[in-house]
This record gives sequence, C-alpha cells and structure tokens, in this order.
Amino acid sequence: MPNPTHYQNLFPGLDTPTPLLNRQPQPYVNLDNAASTPPMKAVLEAIDRFIPYYSSVHRGTGFKSQVSTRAYEIARERTLQFLHADAGEHTCIFGKNTTEAINKLARRFPFQPGRDVVLTSGLEHHSNDLPWRAAAHTVHIRLTPEGRIDLADYEAQLDAYAGRVALVSIAGASNVTGFITPIHQMAEMAHVAGAQILADCAQLAPHRAIEMLPRQDAAHLDYVTLSAHKMYAPFGTGALVGLRETFEQGEPDMRGGGTVEIVTLDDVVWAEPPEREEAGSPNTVGAVALAAAIRQLQEVGMENVARHEAELTAYALSRLPEVPGISIYGDRRPENAARRVGVIPFGLRGNSHFKVSSILGCEFGIGVRSGCFCAHPYILHLLGLSQAESHQVREQILAGDRADMPGLIRASFGLYNTTGDVDRLVEALLCIARGDYAGEYIQDRSTGEYHPSGWEPDFDQFLTL
Repeated sequence: MPNPTHYQNLFPGLDTPTPLLNRQPQPYVNLDNAASTPPMKAVLEAIDRFIPYYSSVHRGTGFKSQVSTRAYEIARERTLQFLHADAGEHTCIFGKNTTEAINKLARRFPFQPGRDVVLTSGLEHHSNDLPWRAAAHTVHIRLTPEGRIDLADYEAQLDAYAGRVALVSIAGASNVTGFITPIHQMAEMAHVAGAQILADCAQLAPHRAIEMLPRQDAAHLDYVTLSAHKMYAPFGTGALVGLRETFEQGEPDMRGGGTVEIVTLDDVVWAEPPEREEAGSPNTVGAVALAAAIRQLQEVGMENVARHEAELTAYALSRLPEVPGISIYGDRRPENAARRVGVIPFGLRGNSHFKVSSILGCEFGIGVRSGCFCAHPYILHLLGLSQAESHQVREQILAGDRADMPGLIRASFGLYNTTGDVDRLVEALLCIARGDYAGEYIQDRSTGEYHPSGWEPDFDQFLTL
C-alpha cells in the first residue's frame, strides 16, 4: 500500500499558509476536490515548456503554429487512449468542461420520432439532468434509500418505455456520496433495449480507470464526458468522447471558424468531426494541461490512485464517528471504501451546514463545500424531505431567503491528501461540536452563508491582478 504522503511531491503550494481568525496562519487543507483540483507540477511544467511555442492551431504554416497544432492533436489522442476509446469509431471533442460537453450532446444527439426518451437518475449533477429536460422526454430512475440507483426500477423504466428510450445518461460516480455506478451493467441493459448510453465521468475520471470497451461488446460506453479541472489540470478544458457517426450527421450546434470545409454566399460544407464541433479558436493551453495530467496519472497508475484514495476514505469513515452529533450520508462502512470514490457528505446536529463550513475555513484553514452540490433532488432524497417540505424550501428560496436551505457538508479527497488532513478535519469538527471556536458568525439570509463578525482576510495581500 502506498505511503499516504508519497504523492504530495507531485503538487506545488501545499504548504501555502492560509490566514485565520486567530492571526496564526496554517497550511491550507483542501478537502474540496470534488469541485476542482489544484494543478500538478507536471501540468505547470508542461505549460511552461509549451508557452514559448503557443500560437494558433490548424492551417497555420509557421513553425509555432505547427507545434501548437501538434500539441493540441496529441492531447486529443491521449484523451482517447485514457478512455481506451477506438480512434476509428470515436471522436474527442474539446470544450470548456463536462457541462458544455453534455449540453452539446443534448443538442446533437439524433433523437427520432417515437424514440425520444432519455433515462437519467435522481443522483445526477444538474449538468446531467437539465440539458436532457430541454432536449427530450426525461425520466428519472428511482434511488434506494441509501442513495444508489435502483437497478430494478431502471429495468422497469426500460420496459415501460420499450422502443422509446434513445439514451441512458448516468453519472459514473456521484459527486455527493461517491457511489460508483455500474455503468457497464447499465450499458448492456440499455443496448439490449436499443438505446445508447452516456457516462458522465466528471467525478469518476480522476479516481478510476475507465474503459469504453469495443463496440461489439454489449457493455460498451457510447459517450463519455470529463473535465480537466477535476483531474489536476484546472485550465478550462473538458472533453466529449463519443461515436463519430453521431457528429457526422446534421449541422454543428455552434457555427463559425474552423467548422467548415468551404463556404460560399449560398452554401456551406461542414468539416468532419471533431473540427465540425469546435467552433472558434480552441483552448490549446487547456488541452496541453489535460494531456500532461493524464500522463502523470497514468505514470502513478490509476490502480494506485484508487488504492490511496480508498485508504484515506476508510480512515476518514473510521474517525468521523468520533464527532458527537455527526451524521454521515451514503455508505458509512470503512470496509467498502474501495467501492466508492473519496467523497463523504455529512451533517452536524444543531449546526447549519453553511456555518460549519465557514468555521472550518476561517478558524481551521480547512476548505470543504456545503450546500446541495448542484444536485438538489439528490440532497432532498438523502435528507428524507417530504414533497411538502421540499415545496416549502422552494417557496423560501423564491422569496430570497436561503437561511434554512437544506444541505450537507462535503469532504472530498485528492491524490495529495493524507491521513493528517483527515486528523485535522476531525479535530476541527470536535471543536465545533463542543462550541469551541472564537468567532461570532453572522448569517446573510439572502445567501445562507455565515461570516465571522469583524473579520475578513486581506485578499490583496495574497493576490492582485
């Protein structure tokens, strides 16, 4: 088993002090990796090597343009290889992030009359739910009380909409509970029903190896999306990898430079994918960063990434119950840590999730996230709110009052986190549970957030632009 501090040397800035309410700075503990991850040293080094050659890509005859084009296309190839995709059958389309990728597929998917249903689930991030509501008749698969996808209900929905299901769109891993979805099992069931499948791998890709599998394998994945900013390359790139034939049909959802073969005043001939789908100048630096991050993750080995994370998650699940009044949601069993990704949602009895997260940041230098994590229906399910209670929450929010907005606190691990980070979190929560903190925290009812009265960091001291 790898040493839990072994991977810290792959990251810069882990000892950067963060200002605290007591005026005694401490190194920051980032436990908000499910939102975004910091860059690896290898990513920054790759960008530093590339920047002197940065130029426009495609169709440029100058040397720097050729270098930039080559780097951009290598990044595309490396993304396909990372997912074990077939470059002959699949294409890799770069964009801003997973959200943009799913929206693109929702606009470009070849829905047919009579086959216009998308099955998704109640655990999805809004980005894998809302685009489908705008594009097709969207049906949500039920969840178990624990928060997993109910496979019996999935099968029932495939039967209920037999012949109408065009696409199943499912998260590879939940950004709230860390549950890993059986995407290949669900893919096989989708294909038997004549549907295709998208795996939203924004949360899965940084933590587990992903195989799209050959198309002749009934368990193959037709489309996969991922975000570089969750894979230690936060420079604004995401990828949609999917069946080339889908994007060879129809017209692109965005039109402009780079999407065409030839334009006359009365005709347009569109380029082949992926160029057809990448209007305008692309984020070449972001693609280089993603390629460097993929290479570093592969050098570490995704099996080692998973092993390290399972160790941290098991340790955290064994220690967090020491905190009086804590409630952990999802699977609380340390022995199951290897079957999930390192995301732990919890609440602290008698304390607002907004307030706990503020105290952790302001007095203990620990970054977590609180709220609903862009998964409102899932949080309401986990908290067991009735339809009437959910309606009341909705009305309060519409009235501009988020003071009592339901939510949880989420700690999420990255490759650089250690058991020492878990210890700092537990010790801080023990202090909060017994009321041992210094600040007087005032709530802004319009946002729900708490801030310590009379104190705010001098941000200009740390960064000015």
